[in-house]
Amino acid sequence: MAKSLSSAQVLGIRNKTITLSGEWGACIGEMARHGVVFIWGNSGNGKTSAIMQLCRELAIGQGMKGLFLSLEEGYDVSIQNAIRRFGMQECKSRFQVIDSCSLQELTERLSKPRSEEFVVIDSIQYLELSYKQYKAFKERFRSKLIILISHADGKQPEGRAARAIRYDAGLKIWIEGYKAFSKGRYIGHKGEAVIWKKGAKEYWGMINTDNDEQD
Repeated sequence: MAKSLSSAQVLGIRNKTITLSGEWGACIGEMARHGVVFIWGNSGNGKTSAIMQLCRELAIGQGMKGLFLSLEEGYDVSIQNAIRRFGMQECKSRFQVIDSCSLQELTERLSKPRSEEFVVIDSIQYLELSYKQYKAFKERFRSKLIILISHADGKQPEGRAARAIRYDAGLKIWIEGYKAFSKGRYIGHKGEAVIWKKGAKEYWGMINTDNDEQD
């Protein structure tokens, strides 16, 4: 059994946090620098743009080193366009992209000294990640920020494993109509972010930011 702590001892624990800015600050605000972020949504609603925006904020805004597993799109034109659109090249070596990687290879890479501080897996379905594998991976890399992308079936994550992972994740972000909605433990003053202004206006009939990037 683990050792118990008093309330004062719990309050004395110094957790590393980051405070996001802009749209992501409005959506999430302050969050832990480690843990699990689960992002899901249907195709064509802005997931790729949301992921790139978040990665840019972590790499440039927070100075974190990240790895993006582009398992679905590889180095396809769509990913190249997204990298250009959001100026990801400005992240320099803090943002790395890989198009093929097994869970074992990823584990080996992240186990090395000075490895990436956050990792984006796009997607759970392409990696064929089971809930048991997820739990072991999460436990092994408790000091890292693990961002998992999932397909959706309606408004639910696609597949039993993805649904179980969503429940376990500390931060859950639902993407719909070019907006991101915080559904987890960390919620900013708005609880949402506009990913692409024009698309969000057409979908929701309203605008609340000056962001006009497209997925």
